[in-house]
Parts: sequence; structure tokens; C-alpha cells
Amino acid sequence: MKNLLDSIITNLAGSQPVMLVSVVASSGSTPRNAGAMMAVFPDGRSVGTIGGGAVEFEAQQQALRMLDSKDSQLNSYTLTSYDVADLGMICGGDVTVYYEHLDPRDERTSLLYKHMRAALDKNENAWIIRRFESGKPAETAIYDGGGLRFAKLIDSAEIAPLLGNAPKLTSGDTRYYTEPLTRAGRAYIFGGGHIAQELAPVLSRVGFRVVIYEDRENFARAELFPEADEIILNDFSKISGSVAIGAADYAIIMTRGHQHDYEVLEQTLRTGALYVGCIGSAKKMEAIKRRLVDGGLPETALSRLFSPIGLKIKAETPAEIAVSVAAELIKFRAENY
Repeated sequence: MKNLLDSIITNLAGSQPVMLVSVVASSGSTPRNAGAMMAVFPDGRSVGTIGGGAVEFEAQQQALRMLDSKDSQLNSYTLTSYDVADLGMICGGDVTVYYEHLDPRDERTSLLYKHMRAALDKNENAWIIRRFESGKPAETAIYDGGGLRFAKLIDSAEIAPLLGNAPKLTSGDTRYYTEPLTRAGRAYIFGGGHIAQELAPVLSRVGFRVVIYEDRENFARAELFPEADEIILNDFSKISGSVAIGAADYAIIMTRGHQHDYEVLEQTLRTGALYVGCIGSAKKMEAIKRRLVDGGLPETALSRLFSPIGLKIKAETPAEIAVSVAAELIKFRAENY
């Protein structure tokens, strides 16, 4: 998303129009669900994807034609048997695509997409809002910590019930589309070892704000974690003095030893963290749990602990384990947002 918005902002600043192609609804078996985006530029370049294959090719051609006509419109596509074969799917589906013409001369448009880009670096919830009504121009706005911004026709009261975890397109004469742009919360990875180094870029790419917490200087280097929002070098026994873990945050514990895992768990399980997970075998975790209870941690707190961490996909290598952990976090976020 950052690359997409950066490309849009750069082209608008260079007085070049952009056609933003967004999937706003899908059903059946389609290559990408609602929320997929692709920006198409006058020279034929594109950034992002709405799934590839026949639909994406047609969307690119349509976008180039509409860059000339300067139109914005909703189009619906039904995947035929040929499209299905092209995409390698076993059944078809329908997809609704919004083509939004972005005019570089429109200051409001430039400011809106700059605001969207800035939202990606903030620790707050934000949604893209679109309004469609027959006979009137479609409108795009953003809803964030400051409320509804850049809206003329969009009604805050009408969209408030639609601000959820997944993209949503309403029906009726006036249709609203809402899509989560960013989610509040940080993913604190305690430990900067090999698995953490594989996990950080994966989490960053799927929308988590990653913070690395490590007590060894050599494993808290910026070059190891270029995707991290922050790297904290401090003792594992002094977490509360360095970070304030809140109700939207994730604690992922993968230090280099049982003692450090225990120290981090003893502190994070006393916070209001949304998710606490620890890597390790079932035998290891049972020993740590007994020690936590013996140390005065309420047994009810242990019910919040995900361990061993990660979905069961028989992962063995650091990269495979990182995928399993990321998958668990994606699933948890979708179910608990």
C-alpha cells in the first residue's frame, strides 16, 4: 500500500493523472477480494494488482481509455470459463471494480492521498470511505482518529456502523464502500534472532507495525530489521520502563532462552495486550507456566497465552516458522478486530 500511494502522490505532483482501480466487491472464486488496488499511469505502467489474468488486463486497458476521457465509474465483471482457466481457478465469480480518475489539478485529491499515506505511519485506525449515487459524482474520503475528512456528501452517521475489519459495499440507491486502511496497535517482537529476522518483514508486509525489543546490541541493529518502526535495546526484565503495551498491541516472544521468555511473559501477561504468544515446545511452555503461577501470576492470565506459537503447518526452518506465526497473527487479527 505504501508503494502504491507513494507512486500516486509522485505522479500527481508531476502533473500526471492517475487511474486508481479498486476491487470493491467480489463473490464466488475471484483472484482478489475487495480491497485490492492497482494504479494505472498514462505511460501504461501500473503499480499494485487486482489479481492478474483476464480481469486485470481488461482493467488496465479500460483504465488507460478512461485516463483520456477523465471518467470515474463502477464496472462489474463475471468471470467466464475462459477467465477461470486463465487464472487457474476451478469455478467462476463476479467482481465489481471502481475506476477513480485522479486529477493532478485537484488540490483536494492530492491532499487526500497524502493524508492516506501519512495515516500508514500512525498508530491509529483509519478507513477509506467511498460514496456512490446514481447521477452524482462518486466521492472518496478518509475516516481516522480525527473523524471524517475530505467529505462533501458522505454522512458520518451513516458510515459509522460500517467501520469494521473487512471491506464492505452496501446496497441501495446510495451505496457506501468502507475499507480498513490502517489498524491501531504494534507487534512487539521480543528477541532479535533468526526467526525474528524472518518474521519482521512478513508482518510488515501484511500491515503490522513491528517493534523489535532485544538486549544484545549485535541483534538490535537497524540493518537486520529495515522494516521495523522501532528497535529497542534494553534488558528483558525492564520492559515496562521502555514500552507501554496497550489493548491493541501484540507481544510475540522469541528470546534466546527460557529465563528471558519467563521474564517477558511475566510482564506482558500483566498488561492489556490484545495478543501474547511465545515460541517453544509444549514441554518447555508447561514448565514456564508452572513457574509463572508459582511466582504469583493468576492462572486466568495464562488462558490468554498462545503457545506454542504459530499455526500447525509442520514448519521447521526459521522462515517456515515465521510464516506459521504470521499466519496465526493474521487469523487472530481478522477474528478479534
